Amino acid sequence: MSKPVFTHSQDQLKQIAQDMLHFAKLRGASDAAVEISEGGGLSVSVRKGKVETIEQNRDKGIGITVYLGQRRGNASTSDFSAQALKDAVDAAYNIARFTAEDDCAGLADTDMFEMSPLDLKLCHPWLISAEEAIVLAQRAEAAAFAVDPRITNSEGAGVHVQQSHFVAANSRGFTGGYPISRHTISVAPIAGKGARMQRDDWYSSQRNPRKLAQPEAIGRYAAERALARLNGRQLDTRKCPVLFEAPLAAGLLGAFVQATSGGALYRKSSFLLDTLGTRIFPEHIRIKEDPHIIGGIGSSPFDDEGVRTQKREVVSQGILQGYFLSTYSARKLGMKTTGNAGGSHNLTLSSSLTKRNDDFAAMLRKMDTGLLVTELMGQGVNYVTGDYSRGASGYWVERGVIQYPVEEITIAGNMRDMFRQIVAVGADSLIRGTKQTGSILIESMMVAGG
Repeated sequence: MSKPVFTHSQDQLKQIAQDMLHFAKLRGASDAAVEISEGGGLSVSVRKGKVETIEQNRDKGIGITVYLGQRRGNASTSDFSAQALKDAVDAAYNIARFTAEDDCAGLADTDMFEMSPLDLKLCHPWLISAEEAIVLAQRAEAAAFAVDPRITNSEGAGVHVQQSHFVAANSRGFTGGYPISRHTISVAPIAGKGARMQRDDWYSSQRNPRKLAQPEAIGRYAAERALARLNGRQLDTRKCPVLFEAPLAAGLLGAFVQATSGGALYRKSSFLLDTLGTRIFPEHIRIKEDPHIIGGIGSSPFDDEGVRTQKREVVSQGILQGYFLSTYSARKLGMKTTGNAGGSHNLTLSSSLTKRNDDFAAMLRKMDTGLLVTELMGQGVNYVTGDYSRGASGYWVERGVIQYPVEEITIAGNMRDMFRQIVAVGADSLIRGTKQTGSILIESMMVAGG
């Protein structure tokens, strides 16, 4: 596959980074770190077969952090000229001069940096024209309309293409960078008419465009989801089992990451404070992090600070084995960075109870009678207390069979209890962003009607 056309090569970006570090040293910085990125892409959207938007983007930027002992200053610029680089260093230096000292500020220890990064094959350019992208979007939307006459409208279909590259470097000898890509096809059909209309959507997102689902498959599935939501009912208030469909289950995994991230922990704004080494999930639950999956959306040989990433078990037999820490948050907690400056890398939640044939239908049978949730609305998570309350829609299930769609309901519980009450995880595993999980069955939650 052809390489993307960037204005600068990796070697040129590395030279710019070294120039900035040199300027910072001359200015009097005790340490400095710089990140330079450049990228471009294409986005098109169509609605009811007609082109709505065509956007070409080309971006570049530099961020510089200057340290004066334990005082820190940041500045950025999109101008790569020598004078602009010097001006950015000056700006960061002057900010640092007037910033209060912070005993946790500073670069990571030298032995933490990844000096020989793996090539994880994270860039697969998609050299597609706007006209070709429009046709793909139109195919996805047309397939949705073709499913059933009750698909009456559309919020549109889109194709998004993005490829970029970056270099990060610091005054302690680290320099690294690589190209990355990510491409998406999406569609959002509307079923029904008037006040009874329902919408749903689906998308496929990959680094490698050859791995994207076919536009027709995306459109058909999105249409089937929208149609299934027609004639929704409300529910009386009750307590019952709740099955989170896989895309939403990934959100529960995201809530776990938020609650075990260094920033929330050192600010004491997490319901999972001081839980390292304790059981927060049932014994059958495991969460692993693997930053080195070839071509993975969440793959990276080093984190945003240049610290090497590592494969690890974050949760083993339900017990929390590690937090998600940057250098700064680790120092705040008296710990060591876990290589998670910038977030988690390819997290997978699994259960030792899951069998190969535990597909979505099997998960409905496991639940027997309860609520299947397919959409959540609002924020509704208090990370200090763990209280969880969100608007929802989905389906009422009896004897393992979907009976009818439900809407305008609220599901509520506490995340501590929700994590402990995970009864089963489906084999219907799905990747959403940097997280992978199947559908998740929770033993009991409060469901309130409108």
